[in-house]
Amino acid sequence: MNRKSTKTIFTLMLMSSMLIAGCGGNNNNAANNTTSNNTGNTPAASNAAADDTALDTSPFTISFFGGDASPNWNKMQDEVGKAITEKTGVTIEAEFDVGSGGGDQKIPMMAASGDVPDLIFAKGNLSTLVDAGLIIDMTELIDKYAPNLKKVYGENMGRLKYSLDDQAIYQIPTNMGVGQQAFDATGGFEIQHRVLKELGYPEVKTLADYEKVLKDYVALHPETDGQPTIPLTLNADDWKIMITVTNPAFTTTGAPDDGEYYVDPETYEAQLHYKRPAEKEYFRWLNGMYAQGLLDKDTFVQKDDQYKAKVASGRVLGLISQEWEYSDGENALKAAGKDEYTYGHFPVTLSDEYKDHSFMQTGIDGYGLAITTAAKDPVRIIKWLDWMSSDEGQILRTWGIEGTHYTVNADGKREVLPEISDGLANDTANTQKKTGIGQYLIFGARYGDGVKDSTDNYYTTSFPDQIVASYSDAEKESLAGYKATTWKDLFPKEDEFPIKETGALYNLPVPTDGQYQVIYKKTQDIIRKRIPEAILSKPADFDKVYDAFLAELDKAGAQDMEKEFTELVKKRVTLWTGKTF
Repeated sequence: MNRKSTKTIFTLMLMSSMLIAGCGGNNNNAANNTTSNNTGNTPAASNAAADDTALDTSPFTISFFGGDASPNWNKMQDEVGKAITEKTGVTIEAEFDVGSGGGDQKIPMMAASGDVPDLIFAKGNLSTLVDAGLIIDMTELIDKYAPNLKKVYGENMGRLKYSLDDQAIYQIPTNMGVGQQAFDATGGFEIQHRVLKELGYPEVKTLADYEKVLKDYVALHPETDGQPTIPLTLNADDWKIMITVTNPAFTTTGAPDDGEYYVDPETYEAQLHYKRPAEKEYFRWLNGMYAQGLLDKDTFVQKDDQYKAKVASGRVLGLISQEWEYSDGENALKAAGKDEYTYGHFPVTLSDEYKDHSFMQTGIDGYGLAITTAAKDPVRIIKWLDWMSSDEGQILRTWGIEGTHYTVNADGKREVLPEISDGLANDTANTQKKTGIGQYLIFGARYGDGVKDSTDNYYTTSFPDQIVASYSDAEKESLAGYKATTWKDLFPKEDEFPIKETGALYNLPVPTDGQYQVIYKKTQDIIRKRIPEAILSKPADFDKVYDAFLAELDKAGAQDMEKEFTELVKKRVTLWTGKTF
């Protein structure tokens, strides 16, 4: 998924996994869920008696499950968390998925048992809960109680509808900002700064260029701090195989991120992206890297923590990933003062004929928050989310507390305190646990990077001057070597592509029962087995293994699944644009 950077100080991407969302239909009536009492809290009906948008600040606890891990969560005992509770009365009793789960195990269990928290960030598993009748329609709640949510989403409110057949609002997208303008690149193909410097900042545009850099450097330095140097390692643990192993196949061959599919932009016909001939050549390249000993032999057996430990050791020259995916390891290097072992980002493609689509805009469409039928007081919850979406709530979530985390200068401009800036860049975990900055981004709608508020300040701390100021000396030196100010300068820009009218198709609701899910599970099992097999095979056997893999997909029913997905894509286009087929 195109989307969170540790070095842009506060913009902490909450993932992006490339999981395809599930779908179905359910028409829970929000009005039937807004009048019950929540023991120890004000009844929902009385909340709205005097003023539909008035905020009740009495003590109130919201149970929550997040599909992403949140290792720096401090039970709202951080500075921002305490401020949120003080201003709203709300305390979040949170549980987060751990490791590489993405909610894939926990959420189906919730759906089966009916045991759900009040509020949930379900990622690609929302439809499992919708089909189980466990998610309420927020349409009426938003219309009556949430002026800030309506203001932030504005003309994008129509994109919050679940599907053409079920136009309820089951979640509010909160993992991305409205009006988002990316000022830096935080993904692509990574190379350590020490490598770039010693090799004189070589050209890195194609797979051949990238391979040569790693090969040349490891020949000069077969060991790093007494351990074998690793030219390239990937993280194939669970769903992260998509992030570092399979998704780069479409980014290197000029396709946008549509999850497991490639969708023809003219006909909207969908196919599993692995079927594109160009992508076969990408996997052939990985096969060659393994055969030469340039790809870590443990790539397909190591666990997430082992991968991050290798990154933290400084002996991995190259990665193919997103900063949020390997940031724990890189942050350890920063904390140890080893900035030259951290990474720069490059838009690498199979050949010069392809263009990296990382910055192709999808519009508002992403993972977000849903209120469940277990919530005794949905009105109180939606009002809290609305406050969190206000200017005051957004500034608190992104900048922190005035005087504690930032100041306002004589010109009225907010400035991050140096110690906070340094802490978030170089000691992220401890600084987040203390300050809470970056920990509450998903709890409400928000404007994205580049959008200014009524005081002519940016809503977020990710803007050009701040980004450049956050770079280490090693990073600035590498960028200077490429005559660039930020890593984004090396990538194709947003205006080189049309905005995708299909949105982020990895987030398209798909059936959670019946043939689709059976086939999807079969094809995923095949992909996760056969792609590693093809990469690890003898080069002479690669074509045979890969072609057998494609045949196995179709034998499992991939073509029927692709047809069904195509119809869902067309329905989304109709819902969002009015275009008919």
